[in-house]
Amino acid sequence: MKGPALAGKVIVIMGGTSGLGLSAAKAFLAAGARVVAVGHDDTTSAAAKEALGANAVVLTADATDPKTAVAAVNVATGNFGALHALYHVAGGSGRRFGDGPLHEVTDEGWEQTVRLNLDSVFWSNRAAVTQFLKQGGGGAVLNLSSVLAFSPAPSHFSTHAYATAKAAIIGLTTSAAAYYAPRNIRFNALAPGLVATPMSQRAQGDPAIMSYVRAKQPLDGGRIGRPEDLDAAAVFLLSDESRFVTGQVLAVDGGWSVSEGIATPAEAPRPTARPAPPPAESVWRSLGRLWSRVKPRE
Repeated sequence: MKGPALAGKVIVIMGGTSGLGLSAAKAFLAAGARVVAVGHDDTTSAAAKEALGANAVVLTADATDPKTAVAAVNVATGNFGALHALYHVAGGSGRRFGDGPLHEVTDEGWEQTVRLNLDSVFWSNRAAVTQFLKQGGGGAVLNLSSVLAFSPAPSHFSTHAYATAKAAIIGLTTSAAAYYAPRNIRFNALAPGLVATPMSQRAQGDPAIMSYVRAKQPLDGGRIGRPEDLDAAAVFLLSDESRFVTGQVLAVDGGWSVSEGIATPAEAPRPTARPAPPPAESVWRSLGRLWSRVKPRE
């Protein structure tokens, strides 16, 4: 009889003290793992420490600092003896920095958004793979991308630096998966739709966006995602059950990426009446007149 899916695994979660990361941390612990959860502020870290219990270490640090990922790996190996997996969740909207449509993105908006959403992934992935190579025996990396990386929503989610960073995460994930497969180090990514987290509060408070989301994410009655919707996929992709899976991007999006152009019933255009086709006799007369004009002379 099989034990828990993550029994004996030591996992670092970058962005593991709130939202998707905290939900995943709870799921990993329930599946038998030990966890190092990295959060960016003392408030979420204190709450996470209380919620996660003795098999988790909570670290407060900034994911945009290159030293943070190395420190998290060292905490994992120092407390639990090894590192088996990394789940990178840390990231967020760059609107407050100046992200937006391309002609409006400021230099600071671009740099800060990319640093938060892409550079931090590079640093954590590099730290994890360095430790995996040092230990031998392989490892697993799971990166959080976004459905916006390949299925844009220009009316409501036009943050181009963010979309670029999330698309680049897919490139990093697949290229690293190809390179490190002979070392038994696996890289995969999740691409969620809109999920109810602290990051998505703007969207959650906008009735027009929520109406759009109900149409774009029609599964389960049409709703915004919940953090726990991603947990089973994350457990699977970091467990030995997925030992033959690498370089994959799994959309957990409620149908977003296969629901292009859907309008709510109130927004759906009404069909326009088409004129009745001419009688067949009239059509033949018209063709006869046309032929008489173009047929060659004898």
